[in-house]
Amino acid sequence: MNLSLRTLWTFAAPALLAAGLAAGPPPRTLRVDYVHQGTAKTEALGLDRVVLEPLPWPGNPEQAVDVSNLGKFKFEVRDAKSGALLYSRGFASIFGEWQDTAEAGKRARAFSESLRFPKPAGPVEIHLFRRAVDNGWTEIWTVGIDPTAQDVDSAAPPSAGGLVPLIHHGDPAHKVDLLILGDGYTAAERPKFLRDAKRLAGLLFVAPPYKEHAQDFNVWGLCPPGPESGISRPSTGLHRRNLVGSTYDAFGAERYVLTFDNRAFRDFASQAPYDFVEILVNSRTYGGGGIHQLYSTVASDNAFAPYLFVHEFGHHFAGLADEYYTSDAVLEVGKPRIEPWEPNVTADPKHPKWLDLVSPGLDLPTPWKKAEFEAYSHGIQAERHAIRAANRPESVMEELFRRELGHETKLLGEDAHSGRVGAFEGANYEATGYYRSQEDCIMFTRDEAGFCAACRRAIAGVIAQYTGR
Repeated sequence: MNLSLRTLWTFAAPALLAAGLAAGPPPRTLRVDYVHQGTAKTEALGLDRVVLEPLPWPGNPEQAVDVSNLGKFKFEVRDAKSGALLYSRGFASIFGEWQDTAEAGKRARAFSESLRFPKPAGPVEIHLFRRAVDNGWTEIWTVGIDPTAQDVDSAAPPSAGGLVPLIHHGDPAHKVDLLILGDGYTAAERPKFLRDAKRLAGLLFVAPPYKEHAQDFNVWGLCPPGPESGISRPSTGLHRRNLVGSTYDAFGAERYVLTFDNRAFRDFASQAPYDFVEILVNSRTYGGGGIHQLYSTVASDNAFAPYLFVHEFGHHFAGLADEYYTSDAVLEVGKPRIEPWEPNVTADPKHPKWLDLVSPGLDLPTPWKKAEFEAYSHGIQAERHAIRAANRPESVMEELFRRELGHETKLLGEDAHSGRVGAFEGANYEATGYYRSQEDCIMFTRDEAGFCAACRRAIAGVIAQYTGR
């Protein structure tokens, strides 16, 4: 079933009216595109354009103010006259992540970013904040926006193809709306995209706590027909003009998939009612990525796509940190240990964020088979580097991952699945100084541990933020 932009509101309206939630349609969606530039220690922001997106605002009108306290940044929309807070959201960004890379210490770069919110009735001020070292907020940019100004761009975006409701459970305003956006699929490969999207969407709701909240989600599909099959992989000399701009080798990490073409990504995504976006890239090569409140990515045909999808979506959806620390990371490590804003890691093992969940009688910090785990994992890393350097077939890397998975399950399985919640050292890309809530988690290894206690609570909290329940 394909839905045009013209019929989308007709499709959603009966649910609204039946629930008695609205006397009329919700406001349109307004988007502010801006440029975020700088180095590791500097930054500057500038307005690019203001866009009136083609669809109504999909969010919950009763949940306009963010209470999650997640994100490296946050923005507030305030009435220009009264100063009343109309909308707020915490988020992370490519620029914020790039600032922690080695490159940011050597040169400046600029990245396009966007803020989306319900179109206000009159002029507003947008205030953008950066999280400080003490986890407070420092304002870094203010810009005035008049939604009725003549330069607000209301032109129709380039067509992303027909909108497909993959899973529909009700009114977007009271559901979490997930868009699966295809990239690297040609027009002839649209049936493949639909199969891939339905398969992965179903897998998300096998993992608790998504499983228990499946009825709280709508899942939509969009797939702009690309000129070529697949996406760019610069480390092998492969470059593609894929429409959403997804590419491997982000920040020099072969497995890291991002799009730096924010304008294109946002214009295509604007043709669906979305709160969160999964970019599904048409590739077998292991890869993915996830940035809180921006998007997550996954390679459709990799043998570990189910793990990658759920893991990377955890970053995007709930701001979860990586709990692993023996694999290569794109970010600089070894910085002073500060308390992370992410809900599933801590620098204070005696008083973790999840202290109320700690198993009675368990030591804090909590002993585990750390040395044995590290010895094996570092050996696997050496093999992984050799496989990549030799540019061997993807099947060889997949077999290595299977062997790694089997060992991790054997080593961690008995203790990790016992339900013990404590403070286990090793997280946030660091072997020492940061702690996770359980010995194993899908944010730590590729085995079948599922989400740890801290992650499950964080995910459930975000679902409540969007559904109002």
